[in-house]
Amino acid sequence: MSQKHRGTGIWARGGFQVDSSKQRLAFHAGLDQGGFLIPYLVMLLLEGVPLFYLELAIGQKMRLGSIGAWTAICPYLGGLGLASVVTSMYLCLYYNIINAWSFWYLFHSFQSVLPWAACPVNSNRTGPIEECEKATPTQYFFYRETLNVSPSIEMNGGIHAGQALCFLLAWVVYFTATFPYVVLLIYLIRGMTLHGALNGVKYMFTPKMEELANPTTWINAATQIFFSLGLGFGSLIAFASYNQYHNNFERQAIIVSLINSGTSIFASLVTFAIYGFKATINYENCLERTRTLLLNSFNLAEDSIIISNVFEMIEKLNTTFPEQFAELSNKLEDCNLENELST
Repeated sequence: MSQKHRGTGIWARGGFQVDSSKQRLAFHAGLDQGGFLIPYLVMLLLEGVPLFYLELAIGQKMRLGSIGAWTAICPYLGGLGLASVVTSMYLCLYYNIINAWSFWYLFHSFQSVLPWAACPVNSNRTGPIEECEKATPTQYFFYRETLNVSPSIEMNGGIHAGQALCFLLAWVVYFTATFPYVVLLIYLIRGMTLHGALNGVKYMFTPKMEELANPTTWINAATQIFFSLGLGFGSLIAFASYNQYHNNFERQAIIVSLINSGTSIFASLVTFAIYGFKATINYENCLERTRTLLLNSFNLAEDSIIISNVFEMIEKLNTTFPEQFAELSNKLEDCNLENELST
């Protein structure tokens, strides 16, 4: 059986890789700031595209799956094919669970009041649920509603019907290959309209050059390429085995690699736009608390300190009232936008 339509092969590979990579790049880009993107692109050219090309060539030439292809190359390499199948199985289970969570949150987001915006009321209708008050509404919704965590490890909690349906939906490739782009575009438009979104985008593309000298950054980039392109999982060999014999797999390797990397960066833009909003709000709230503390401590006029001149007034008050300011210094918070972005 071969793929008569070339777009079907690209569609299947793109769907597999888009689902398996979009969560990781944003994490590493935040961990290493913009310095991660440079090693990522370098490793894409030196490692990603050549190995991607090689796996497509093996699959299309051998017309076999991962186990059969490696066994045909050398009988002693059959275990390599088996290992890749097991790894691929665990990867599919892991990432489709994340996709199921995404669908779960998407369906719940159509409510006029988001269920994770506030703690639910207890059974007596006297106040919020105590467990939720001790944590946060978002944590409570995730653990009690999304995961439906059982009270004890000895209790399995049964099948979560809603999550099971979302998990089933996550396996439909023709839907999951295109739907992420629609959702990401919606999120990007909404995210870029949020206050402080540009701070997050700027943080993503502002490299810490010292990170380029850190071997861990390059290791993370190389690992991300393997996850991003699905290298070593056996799936590419299996996909390519259905290609027509004279299919131009070189062009497919380049097209799919570019689509994948572009999608990963696109998804990171969405993530960092929301990070920027969250960090900016936290930063401005910190400045507002500092402003209120200074106004009350030094009996200043309400309009004498505004958000934009908080640091200027701190220096001025420290110079003018050094003893009084020294007593206050332990109460002052360290308001730093970059620290908020990196947490």
